Amino acid sequence: MNAKVTPIRSAAEMALIERFPALKASLPGHAAGRAAAHARFAAAGLPTRRVEAWKYTDLRAAMREAAPLAAKPNEAETVVALKGPSPFAGIGAVTLSFVNGHHVGTDGAVPAGVTIISLAEALTAGHPLLAKLGTLALAQSDLALSLNTAFMTDGAIIHVADGAEIDPPLMLRFVTSGASPVATAARSLLVVGTGAKITLVESHEGGGALAHQPNTALEIIAGDGAVVQHVRLGLESAAAVALSTVTADLGAGTSLTSVNVALSGAVVRHQVFARFSGADARAQINGATLLKGSQHADSTLVVEHAAEPGGESRELFRTIVDDQASGVFQGKIIVQPHAQKTDGRMASNAVLLSEDAAMYNKPELEIFADDVACAHGATCGALDDELLFYLMSRGIAKPEAESLMIESFVGEAIDFIENEPVRSVLHGLVQQWLAARAASKSAGV
Repeated sequence: MNAKVTPIRSAAEMALIERFPALKASLPGHAAGRAAAHARFAAAGLPTRRVEAWKYTDLRAAMREAAPLAAKPNEAETVVALKGPSPFAGIGAVTLSFVNGHHVGTDGAVPAGVTIISLAEALTAGHPLLAKLGTLALAQSDLALSLNTAFMTDGAIIHVADGAEIDPPLMLRFVTSGASPVATAARSLLVVGTGAKITLVESHEGGGALAHQPNTALEIIAGDGAVVQHVRLGLESAAAVALSTVTADLGAGTSLTSVNVALSGAVVRHQVFARFSGADARAQINGATLLKGSQHADSTLVVEHAAEPGGESRELFRTIVDDQASGVFQGKIIVQPHAQKTDGRMASNAVLLSEDAAMYNKPELEIFADDVACAHGATCGALDDELLFYLMSRGIAKPEAESLMIESFVGEAIDFIENEPVRSVLHGLVQQWLAARAASKSAGV
């Protein structure tokens, strides 16, 4: 006789399970997938290390309480949240601003060839592009994305017309603010037409030390021959438990570059699910993560080659880990049987700056075709002593010498960004992080 096993739910899990029935009537629109997504979460709960995809990030332990879902801010709260300048203020982007997951305004004229509507408006109106939301099967079982789907409140629906070349960039600025921790569930969709070109920048900000719980998702659907540059910056509050997901469905001859830079947050997980649905697509998926204190950051990606010829994928992740921080890289390339001529290469490189720092790497290949060129690799080590000695012998103090080496190491992941102003902003933020580290080391902190 088999006894029925009833899992013991944590306080956060119970709050999230009970919250949906209480809130679903007040959530915008009638998104058909909400209930199914919440049911998936309710059955599984918050992922722990027993879930293979979350082997090194125990979200159940990290999220002991579920912060309340943030309400739409009033005008005064919006002014306070946006009073500080955006890190990307100087790039000339058309900017959609979101406070606590809700759209609060757009700065700049939307270029010809682009149509933008807020997710809340789209859900309320039953916009036709909603049919493309959540269609990537590769990501549908993910628990973080299921939570986002259940509680999604706002975001941006962006459509780029066939052949349009959009300049300047579009930016989605997300700011989490308030006197107490809140949870957010922003969801955005970027549909890029045949032969179109666009640069999309995301900035996720949450100054202070409140334990906010942002859970954001961006879906990219790129038509044949489209060129998409995507940049994401994570500057969440110091105590935040932050989840982010990017999905990408690539048509034939598409080119995608996606770069994630993570500089803050207590527990951060950024995940990418990309499918090569059309032949000869190309993708460059990068990450640059700098960790200190007791931070924990997880970069997880799954790339599926599902067309013939299978196209080319490149993944380059650079991680700096200082103090007692810990980093994670999990990457998987899947080559389906018919995806011959696939060229996939994945690399994770980490530098540990202290004896207490930790890095976990798990690169994987699942290859079901026989005419492919695929490889993966992972390295983990300290800074080169000989090069460090050379710099110090030229009169450069050790903290500054380390900074030069780190900036060069991390910069390789950032330099794939074509837009020079965006690239310069990210290099500047890395330099600020390194300057703060050098100052603290010089002071003996």
